[in-house]
Amino acid sequence: MKILHKAICMIACLLCLKEINAQTITQNKTGIHSGFYYSFWSDGTSGIASITLKPNGRYSTQWKNIGNFTAGKGWATGKENRVIRFSGKFNGGDNGYLALYGWTKDSLIEYYVVENYGNWVPPGATSLGSFTSDNGTYNIYKTERVNQPSIIGNTTFYQYWSVRTTKRTSGTITFANHVAAWKSKGMYLGKTWDYQIMETEGYKSTGYSDITVSEGTLKK
Repeated sequence: MKILHKAICMIACLLCLKEINAQTITQNKTGIHSGFYYSFWSDGTSGIASITLKPNGRYSTQWKNIGNFTAGKGWATGKENRVIRFSGKFNGGDNGYLALYGWTKDSLIEYYVVENYGNWVPPGATSLGSFTSDNGTYNIYKTERVNQPSIIGNTTFYQYWSVRTTKRTSGTITFANHVAAWKSKGMYLGKTWDYQIMETEGYKSTGYSDITVSEGTLKK
């Protein structure tokens, strides 16, 4: 009985430590949690949204009637040849998506590799073509944002998109393949890499996610 009691106490302590390590954020913030960079941003126009930071590369989000928010975990500095592994649950509602997301500077570019989405297919523009990667087909898009929020304040910049035609909530993203496909369309990322995360984003919608991200290795 004493051994069983000790085992139960140890399990309870481990669960407590996991709960202590969790952190819920509802205000715009970036930082490092459990070895991973995280970002949470909301335009604050309506609704509520949160990210709960969990051990290692895991996070969960909830949003309700949100204006626009984006949140996730990944790396403070992106790179062209990173391989990203992700898994979990995602419900994008009317308009949300799960994507590898990041920025470059010089030139200022916001980029998305969209793996899952709600009822609306982002970004709602005419495709520039398609390519295959990681056992799926992606459509390429380029959009312009005029005087809109960015990592350097309100300004004008381009968005690059790869949107998977078959939705998934787990798998591998070989980012170099997307960079090469964009380059083939004359779409070049900037020289300086900013953050790169596996994000959940919601726009005028309600939804949730529970995602774990990690870094893989390039296949030879």
